[in-house]
This record gives sequence, structure tokens and C-alpha cells, in this order.
Amino acid sequence: MKKQIVVAASYKKQKYFIEPKFQVLPEEVQKELKIMCVLTAQKLCCTFLIGFETTGEIYFETTESEIDFDEIGAELEIKKMQSEKKDFLNALKLWYVVFFTEEGQKIKQELQKEKK
Repeated sequence: MKKQIVVAASYKKQKYFIEPKFQVLPEEVQKELKIMCVLTAQKLCCTFLIGFETTGEIYFETTESEIDFDEIGAELEIKKMQSEKKDFLNALKLWYVVFFTEEGQKIKQELQKEKK
């Protein structure tokens, strides 16, 4: 399995996208992801992506725009966001691992066995 994009926002096109399979996330989580993605795309003047690695790790990706792109500034902005949203991102990772990975399936099966 490859990386999966959850949300993306484009500064140049003024568009936002959420992958349909992740629309099962609670409305408040979707709103928070949208805010994070759109504000970062605007601040960095780029296309900004938030997604999951196959392991459940969250990744952030910027695509340079035609405007002068500050790669170092982008890295600093992402690190700042990761620090400020640490609890939110950890909860999002846990949700992904439980519902979309083999490891999560095993955990769910064990919990179901314990219930019986």
C-alpha cells in the first residue's frame, strides 16, 4: 500500500479536497484538518497535503508554487504546526492505525475476544 492523501489545499487554485474515504471522520476533525491545510497553503503560497504513510505516520507535503517558495520557512511552519497540534495529530494517527492497518485489525479482534 502506498501513501494516502487525506486532505489537500491549493493556494493558487483556491481549492480544498478531502479524500472521500476519510469523510467518515467526525465533522469537527474534518473542520480542523481543513483549517490546518488551507491556512498552511495560504501562508506558504503552495499546495499543501496531509496524509498517512502505510504505517499510520502522518506526513505533510508542500508543492512549490510559481511564487518564490521558501523551503526552510515551510519546514519551520510544518514543525510549528506539528508542535501546536501534537495531541490532535496523535489521535488522528491512532484512529488511522486502528481502522486502516493490519495491526489495528488485530487489536480490534483481541478486544472483541476479551468482550466475550
